[in-house]
Amino acid sequence: MNLKFVEAFVWVVRLKSITRAAEILCLTQSAVSNRIAALEDELGAQLIDRRTSQFRLSDAGTRFMDYAEKLLGIQREMRNEFGKQGPKAFSLRIEAIESILHTWLIPMVDTLKQSSPMINFELTIETTPTLVDQIRRGSLDLVFSALPAQEDGIVNEVLEPFEMVFVGSKKSPCQGEIPLDDLLQYDIMTFQRGSHPHIGVVNALHSAGIDDKHVHAISSISALALLASNGFGIATLPKSVAERFTESVPVSILKTALPLPPLPIHASYWSTPMNAMLKQTIQAAMAFAHEAGRTMRPQETAGGAKPRKRSTRR
Repeated sequence: MNLKFVEAFVWVVRLKSITRAAEILCLTQSAVSNRIAALEDELGAQLIDRRTSQFRLSDAGTRFMDYAEKLLGIQREMRNEFGKQGPKAFSLRIEAIESILHTWLIPMVDTLKQSSPMINFELTIETTPTLVDQIRRGSLDLVFSALPAQEDGIVNEVLEPFEMVFVGSKKSPCQGEIPLDDLLQYDIMTFQRGSHPHIGVVNALHSAGIDDKHVHAISSISALALLASNGFGIATLPKSVAERFTESVPVSILKTALPLPPLPIHASYWSTPMNAMLKQTIQAAMAFAHEAGRTMRPQETAGGAKPRKRSTRR
Protein backbone atom coordinates (compact mmCIF):
# COMPACT_ATOMS: atom_id res chain seq x y z
CA MET A 1 0.00 0.00 0.00
CA ASN A 2 1.40 3.37 -1.06
CA LEU A 3 1.64 5.53 2.07
CA LYS A 4 1.53 8.72 0.00
CA PHE A 5 -1.97 7.67 -1.02
CA VAL A 6 -2.81 7.05 2.64
CA GLU A 7 -1.48 10.51 3.55
CA ALA A 8 -3.66 12.09 0.88
CA PHE A 9 -6.71 10.30 2.29
CA VAL A 10 -5.93 11.47 5.84
CA TRP A 11 -5.60 15.11 4.77
CA VAL A 12 -8.84 14.95 2.79
CA VAL A 13 -10.64 13.63 5.88
CA ARG A 14 -9.07 16.19 8.22
CA LEU A 15 -9.93 19.13 5.99
CA LYS A 16 -13.16 17.65 4.61
CA SER A 17 -12.08 18.85 1.19
CA ILE A 18 -10.08 17.46 -1.72
CA THR A 19 -9.30 21.03 -2.80
CA ARG A 20 -7.76 22.00 0.55
CA ALA A 21 -5.88 18.72 0.80
CA ALA A 22 -4.41 19.31 -2.66
CA GLU A 23 -3.15 22.73 -1.53
CA ILE A 24 -1.47 21.23 1.54
CA LEU A 25 0.17 18.42 -0.44
CA CYS A 26 1.11 20.68 -3.39
CA LEU A 27 -0.84 18.43 -5.77
CA THR A 28 -3.64 18.95 -8.25
CA GLN A 29 -7.17 18.06 -7.22
CA SER A 30 -7.23 15.30 -9.82
CA ALA A 31 -4.02 13.80 -8.41
CA VAL A 32 -5.55 13.64 -4.92
CA SER A 33 -8.78 12.17 -6.29
CA ASN A 34 -6.77 9.55 -8.19
CA ARG A 35 -4.91 8.58 -5.01
CA ILE A 36 -8.16 8.11 -3.13
CA ALA A 37 -9.57 6.06 -6.02
CA ALA A 38 -6.43 3.88 -6.06
CA LEU A 39 -6.87 3.19 -2.33
CA GLU A 40 -10.50 2.26 -2.86
CA ASP A 41 -9.54 -0.14 -5.69
CA GLU A 42 -6.85 -1.75 -3.52
CA LEU A 43 -9.15 -2.14 -0.52
CA GLY A 44 -12.18 -3.11 -2.55
CA ALA A 45 -14.36 -0.64 -0.68
CA GLN A 46 -15.65 2.88 -1.19
CA LEU A 47 -14.06 5.22 1.39
CA ILE A 48 -15.94 8.43 0.61
CA ASP A 49 -19.71 8.68 0.31
CA ARG A 50 -20.21 10.58 -2.97
CA ARG A 51 -24.00 10.55 -2.92
CA THR A 52 -24.27 13.96 -1.24
CA SER A 53 -22.67 17.34 -1.89
CA GLN A 54 -21.37 17.51 1.70
CA PHE A 55 -18.19 15.62 2.53
CA ARG A 56 -18.95 12.36 4.29
CA LEU A 57 -17.03 9.14 4.88
CA SER A 58 -18.56 5.77 4.23
CA ASP A 59 -18.57 3.19 7.02
CA ALA A 60 -15.48 1.63 5.47
CA GLY A 61 -13.82 5.04 5.25
CA THR A 62 -14.44 5.70 8.93
CA ARG A 63 -12.88 2.36 9.87
CA PHE A 64 -9.95 2.84 7.48
CA MET A 65 -9.18 6.30 8.94
CA ASP A 66 -8.08 4.66 12.20
CA TYR A 67 -5.71 2.35 10.33
CA ALA A 68 -4.46 5.22 8.13
CA GLU A 69 -3.41 7.33 11.11
CA LYS A 70 -1.69 4.32 12.69
CA LEU A 71 0.16 3.60 9.44
CA LEU A 72 1.41 7.19 9.15
CA GLY A 73 2.39 7.14 12.84
CA ILE A 74 4.47 4.00 12.28
CA GLN A 75 6.04 5.60 9.21
CA ARG A 76 7.10 8.65 11.28
CA GLU A 77 8.58 6.39 13.97
CA MET A 78 10.53 4.40 11.39
CA ARG A 79 11.93 7.55 9.79
CA ASN A 80 13.01 8.85 13.18
CA GLU A 81 14.65 5.52 14.03
CA PHE A 82 16.31 4.64 10.72
CA GLY A 83 16.31 7.84 8.69
CA LYS A 84 19.38 9.78 7.74
CA GLN A 85 20.79 11.74 10.63
CA GLY A 86 21.38 15.46 10.57
CA PRO A 87 19.05 18.47 10.36
CA LYS A 88 16.67 18.85 7.45
CA ALA A 89 15.00 22.01 6.24
CA PHE A 90 11.32 22.40 7.11
CA SER A 91 8.73 25.18 7.25
CA LEU A 92 6.66 26.54 10.12
CA ARG A 93 3.61 28.54 9.08
CA ILE A 94 2.62 30.89 11.92
CA GLU A 95 -0.08 33.55 12.03
CA ALA A 96 -0.90 35.76 15.00
CA ILE A 97 -2.92 38.78 16.01
CA GLU A 98 -1.05 42.08 16.15
CA SER A 99 -1.01 42.20 19.95
CA ILE A 100 1.24 39.11 19.93
CA LEU A 101 3.54 40.74 17.37
CA HIS A 102 4.13 43.70 19.68
CA THR A 103 4.91 41.49 22.70
CA TRP A 104 6.59 38.07 22.53
CA LEU A 105 6.22 36.82 18.93
CA ILE A 106 9.61 38.07 17.66
CA PRO A 107 11.56 36.77 20.71
CA MET A 108 9.80 33.43 20.21
CA VAL A 109 10.82 33.29 16.54
CA ASP A 110 14.42 34.15 17.47
CA THR A 111 14.46 31.37 20.07
CA LEU A 112 13.04 28.80 17.64
CA LYS A 113 15.58 29.79 14.98
CA GLN A 114 18.47 29.27 17.41
CA SER A 115 17.27 25.79 18.36
CA SER A 116 16.35 24.79 14.77
CA PRO A 117 18.71 26.52 12.29
CA MET A 118 17.11 24.71 9.30
CA ILE A 119 13.65 26.18 9.92
CA ASN A 120 11.96 28.37 7.31
CA PHE A 121 9.37 30.72 8.78
CA GLU A 122 6.16 31.79 7.06
CA LEU A 123 4.92 34.55 9.36
CA THR A 124 1.70 36.55 8.92
CA ILE A 125 -0.24 39.00 11.10
CA GLU A 126 -4.02 38.87 10.74
CA THR A 127 -7.31 39.30 12.58
CA THR A 128 -8.75 36.47 14.68
CA PRO A 129 -11.55 35.42 12.24
CA THR A 130 -9.03 35.07 9.41
CA LEU A 131 -6.58 33.14 11.59
CA VAL A 132 -9.19 30.66 12.75
CA ASP A 133 -10.44 30.12 9.21
CA GLN A 134 -6.93 29.61 7.80
CA ILE A 135 -5.86 26.95 10.30
CA ARG A 136 -9.17 25.12 9.91
CA ARG A 137 -8.45 25.00 6.17
CA GLY A 138 -5.03 23.46 6.89
CA SER A 139 -3.14 26.47 5.52
CA LEU A 140 -1.28 27.07 8.80
CA ASP A 141 0.64 25.07 11.40
CA LEU A 142 0.29 27.34 14.45
CA VAL A 143 -2.03 30.23 15.27
CA PHE A 144 -2.17 32.71 18.17
CA SER A 145 -5.54 34.46 18.30
CA ALA A 146 -8.32 35.67 20.59
CA LEU A 147 -10.53 32.64 19.89
CA PRO A 148 -9.90 28.88 19.66
CA ALA A 149 -10.23 27.09 16.32
CA GLN A 150 -12.95 24.46 16.73
CA GLU A 151 -12.18 21.61 14.35
CA ASP A 152 -11.50 17.89 14.64
CA GLY A 153 -7.75 17.31 14.77
CA ILE A 154 -6.89 20.80 16.06
CA VAL A 155 -5.50 21.25 19.57
CA ASN A 156 -6.34 24.48 21.43
CA GLU A 157 -4.38 25.77 24.42
CA VAL A 158 -5.38 28.73 26.58
CA LEU A 159 -2.56 31.22 27.15
CA GLU A 160 -2.34 34.06 29.66
CA PRO A 161 -4.69 36.90 28.64
CA PHE A 162 -3.43 40.44 28.07
CA GLU A 163 -4.45 43.12 30.54
CA MET A 164 -6.06 46.04 28.67
CA VAL A 165 -5.49 49.71 29.56
CA PHE A 166 -6.20 53.18 28.22
CA VAL A 167 -3.38 55.34 26.83
CA GLY A 168 -3.38 59.05 26.04
CA SER A 169 -1.02 61.74 24.83
CA LYS A 170 1.65 62.85 27.30
CA LYS A 171 0.74 66.42 26.29
CA SER A 172 -2.90 65.92 27.25
CA PRO A 173 -4.21 67.11 30.64
CA CYS A 174 -5.79 63.66 31.13
CA GLN A 175 -3.10 62.29 33.41
CA GLY A 176 -3.24 60.45 36.72
CA GLU A 177 -6.50 58.93 37.97
CA ILE A 178 -9.30 59.95 35.59
CA PRO A 179 -12.93 60.02 36.80
CA LEU A 180 -15.53 58.62 34.44
CA ASP A 181 -17.03 62.03 33.61
CA ASP A 182 -13.59 63.37 32.62
CA LEU A 183 -12.80 60.24 30.62
CA LEU A 184 -15.90 60.74 28.49
CA GLN A 185 -14.70 64.17 27.38
CA TYR A 186 -12.30 62.39 25.03
CA ASP A 187 -12.90 60.32 21.93
CA ILE A 188 -12.36 56.63 22.62
CA MET A 189 -10.44 54.41 20.18
CA THR A 190 -10.07 50.65 20.21
CA PHE A 191 -9.52 47.66 17.89
CA GLN A 192 -11.59 46.86 14.79
CA ARG A 193 -15.35 46.56 15.14
CA GLY A 194 -16.48 43.20 16.47
CA SER A 195 -13.11 42.38 18.02
CA HIS A 196 -12.87 41.36 21.68
CA PRO A 197 -11.41 44.76 22.78
CA HIS A 198 -14.10 46.65 20.84
CA ILE A 199 -16.89 44.60 22.41
CA GLY A 200 -15.19 44.98 25.81
CA VAL A 201 -15.18 48.79 25.61
CA VAL A 202 -18.81 48.94 24.46
CA ASN A 203 -19.91 46.58 27.26
CA ALA A 204 -17.88 48.52 29.87
CA LEU A 205 -19.59 51.73 28.79
CA HIS A 206 -22.98 50.02 28.88
CA SER A 207 -22.31 48.74 32.42
CA ALA A 208 -21.57 52.33 33.43
CA GLY A 209 -24.91 53.46 32.02
CA ILE A 210 -23.50 54.95 28.81
CA ASP A 211 -24.93 53.64 25.56
CA ASP A 212 -24.46 56.54 23.13
CA LYS A 213 -20.72 57.25 23.40
CA HIS A 214 -19.06 56.98 19.98
CA VAL A 215 -16.18 54.49 19.85
CA HIS A 216 -13.68 54.67 16.97
CA ALA A 217 -12.63 51.27 15.51
CA ILE A 218 -8.98 51.25 14.35
CA SER A 219 -7.45 48.08 12.88
CA SER A 220 -3.79 48.95 13.57
CA ILE A 221 -2.14 49.05 17.00
CA SER A 222 0.54 51.41 15.70
CA ALA A 223 -2.15 53.74 14.37
CA LEU A 224 -3.95 53.66 17.73
CA ALA A 225 -0.75 54.69 19.54
CA LEU A 226 0.06 57.47 17.06
CA LEU A 227 -3.48 58.85 17.07
CA ALA A 228 -3.44 58.88 20.87
CA SER A 229 -0.05 60.61 20.93
CA ASN A 230 -1.39 63.33 18.60
CA GLY A 231 -4.32 64.01 20.91
CA PHE A 232 -7.04 62.53 18.68
CA GLY A 233 -8.43 60.68 21.69
CA ILE A 234 -7.57 57.94 24.16
CA ALA A 235 -6.96 54.37 23.01
CA THR A 236 -7.21 50.90 24.50
CA LEU A 237 -4.10 48.73 24.23
CA PRO A 238 -2.72 45.63 25.93
CA LYS A 239 -0.71 46.90 28.90
CA SER A 240 2.44 45.08 27.79
CA VAL A 241 2.15 46.75 24.36
CA ALA A 242 1.41 50.16 25.86
CA GLU A 243 4.52 49.92 28.06
CA ARG A 244 6.66 49.40 24.98
CA PHE A 245 5.08 52.33 23.14
CA THR A 246 5.69 54.71 26.05
CA GLU A 247 9.41 54.30 25.32
CA SER A 248 9.14 55.45 21.69
CA VAL A 249 5.84 57.32 21.34
CA PRO A 250 4.70 60.28 23.51
CA VAL A 251 1.85 58.38 25.19
CA SER A 252 1.25 57.40 28.81
CA ILE A 253 -0.85 54.72 30.48
CA LEU A 254 -3.96 56.16 32.14
CA LYS A 255 -5.65 55.08 35.34
CA THR A 256 -9.37 55.26 34.77
CA ALA A 257 -12.62 54.41 36.50
CA LEU A 258 -13.72 52.31 33.50
CA PRO A 259 -12.40 48.73 33.85
CA LEU A 260 -11.59 46.86 30.65
CA PRO A 261 -11.83 43.07 30.29
CA PRO A 262 -8.55 41.31 29.43
CA LEU A 263 -7.84 40.15 25.88
CA PRO A 264 -7.98 36.31 25.77
CA ILE A 265 -5.18 34.52 23.93
CA HIS A 266 -5.48 31.03 22.43
CA ALA A 267 -2.97 28.87 20.56
CA SER A 268 -4.24 26.43 17.93
CA TYR A 269 -2.29 23.77 16.03
CA TRP A 270 -2.84 20.44 14.31
CA SER A 271 -2.51 17.41 16.57
CA THR A 272 -0.53 15.46 13.96
CA PRO A 273 2.10 17.67 12.27
CA MET A 274 3.56 16.54 8.96
CA ASN A 275 6.99 15.66 10.42
CA ALA A 276 8.81 15.16 13.72
CA MET A 277 10.83 18.40 13.50
CA LEU A 278 7.66 20.42 13.02
CA LYS A 279 6.09 18.73 16.04
CA GLN A 280 9.13 19.48 18.22
CA THR A 281 9.20 23.10 17.06
CA ILE A 282 5.50 23.61 17.83
CA GLN A 283 6.07 22.13 21.29
CA ALA A 284 8.98 24.54 21.81
CA ALA A 285 6.85 27.45 20.60
CA MET A 286 4.09 26.54 23.05
CA ALA A 287 6.55 26.30 25.94
CA PHE A 288 7.87 29.78 25.07
CA ALA A 289 4.35 31.23 24.74
CA HIS A 290 3.26 29.88 28.13
CA GLU A 291 6.40 31.21 29.82
CA ALA A 292 6.08 34.62 28.12
CA GLY A 293 2.46 34.84 29.23
CA ARG A 294 3.35 34.13 32.85
CA THR A 295 5.66 37.15 32.91
CA MET A 296 2.78 39.52 32.23
CA ARG A 297 -0.23 38.18 34.08
CA PRO A 298 -3.06 40.74 34.14
CA GLN A 299 -3.30 42.78 37.32
CA GLU A 300 -6.35 44.35 38.88
CA THR A 301 -8.34 46.63 36.61
CA ALA A 302 -6.61 49.90 35.80
CA GLY A 303 -8.94 52.03 37.85
CA GLY A 304 -9.51 49.56 40.68
CA ALA A 305 -12.94 50.87 41.67
CA LYS A 306 -16.15 49.97 39.90
CA PRO A 307 -17.49 52.84 37.81
CA ARG A 308 -20.60 54.51 39.08
CA LYS A 309 -23.71 54.68 36.91
CA ARG A 310 -24.29 57.96 35.14
CA SER A 311 -27.67 59.50 34.48
CA THR A 312 -26.34 62.11 32.03
CA ARG A 313 -25.72 60.59 28.55
CA ARG A 314 -23.12 61.78 26.08
